[in-house]
Amino acid sequence: MAEHLTKEKFIERIFDYENETEWKYKGESPVFIDFYADWCGPCKMIAPVVEELSKEYEGLIDIYKVDTEDQQELASIFGIRSIPSLLFIPLSGQPQMMTGAVPKDGLIQIFEDVFKIKK
Repeated sequence: MAEHLTKEKFIERIFDYENETEWKYKGESPVFIDFYADWCGPCKMIAPVVEELSKEYEGLIDIYKVDTEDQQELASIFGIRSIPSLLFIPLSGQPQMMTGAVPKDGLIQIFEDVFKIKK
């Protein structure tokens, strides 16, 4: 199941944006973050897909959800203006953001391209 990510968990596990100025990912697995809101129709459409992928890629990719209503600071750090917004954090290199409800096969393709993970 995709874990809900808070500012505190983000700083601890992914990147300490309060004390660091240059991007340096802390984790040991690639990360996929779904920025969503409960009232968002397209967010509701991809929610089951995110849950499926969290099971299918367990141990390979850390999958999180960020409620933009609850975690406004975290959403603003990434300049979230449209949801769903999807953040892909590879082990090395810069994070990549995409907006919109991406179908499951599209997300799998991104996992292969950005994370270099094939199932």
